[in-house]
Amino acid sequence: MLREGEIRIPSGCAIAAVISKAGERMTGEKIIDAMRPMRDRSNGLGGGFAGYGIYPEYKDLYALHMFFDCRDTRKACEAFLKERFEVVKGELIPTRKIPEITDEPIIWRYFVRPLRSCLEDRQLDEKEFVVRTVMKINTGMNGAYVFSSGKNMGTFKAVGFPEDVGRFYRLDEYEGYSWTAHGRYPTNTPGWWGGAHPFTLLDYSVVHNGEISSYDANRRYIEMFGYKCTLKTDTEVITYILDYLLRRQGLTLEEAANVIAAPFWSTIAANPDPVIRNRLRYLRTVFPGLLITGPFSIVLGFDGGLMALNDRLKLRSMVVGEKGERVYIASEEAAIRAMEPDAEHIWAPSGGEPVVIQVKEGSF
Repeated sequence: MLREGEIRIPSGCAIAAVISKAGERMTGEKIIDAMRPMRDRSNGLGGGFAGYGIYPEYKDLYALHMFFDCRDTRKACEAFLKERFEVVKGELIPTRKIPEITDEPIIWRYFVRPLRSCLEDRQLDEKEFVVRTVMKINTGMNGAYVFSSGKNMGTFKAVGFPEDVGRFYRLDEYEGYSWTAHGRYPTNTPGWWGGAHPFTLLDYSVVHNGEISSYDANRRYIEMFGYKCTLKTDTEVITYILDYLLRRQGLTLEEAANVIAAPFWSTIAANPDPVIRNRLRYLRTVFPGLLITGPFSIVLGFDGGLMALNDRLKLRSMVVGEKGERVYIASEEAAIRAMEPDAEHIWAPSGGEPVVIQVKEGSF
């Protein structure tokens, strides 16, 4: 008979990330390796990766990664894109046929530049124009789904275990300065290709372990600003919240963390610095609908960096390690050791404490 402590019960989902502060590019092999010791955190219903710096030859173009249910849908969507963008290149995303990954949709990518005439007609900057285009396709075009839309980055996801998804997408053939990964164990929503993590918008990508009990309140709030949550999972709303706070409201990463994992009022009141105390009060008062409650650990990927964050009670595990110019983040230390056996300075961030790592300016 097994006693307490003799059986391991993982708390669902696996996340991992690695970044080179020097901007050195690395293949996707190490991030795939990180997911192997955490296989029992997944159940084969979703796995995915995001890589940054992987498209240097198209670094000034938006890379749209898309799923289509059939050729006719792809043709219709392509015609729609050409009305709004200069399509510099469109192609199938290369994959490797393996028995573990089945029922794949048509997986395509387009490297595009918004047409200046469209930006002028709508009086939008290009990022907002891309966001609105993504929302329009994902909510109004049946059988088409944009699952990645940033510059010089891309998301790769599927139904399957993450290490199989990595082989399927041939990530060993890509090189990036930063990678994130996710193994999914869905509890309240179905496992499907669009529902796998990471969730992305522009260059922001989110992988998440946990459950958002405030999802409905968060969704209702963020949808007032034009975002549409249609992907059948609570993680989607985190991505839109961060885009809203960082891009549209202009908050810093630390300020955004203090919105979604806000300190308790008692903690704010006890802060001895009046400037910090007043700023935290302001953030809690102005953005009350964006406080995320429930257990979570997330990694946010963005152009030039990563941010790791736990809920304020630290109800999900997350550890960070370093070796030279590289920083590693994962649900378990074993995953970090799989990437770098000699990793140093292993620590677990406190609840609500953002860990921000950025590539040195001019490194890539």
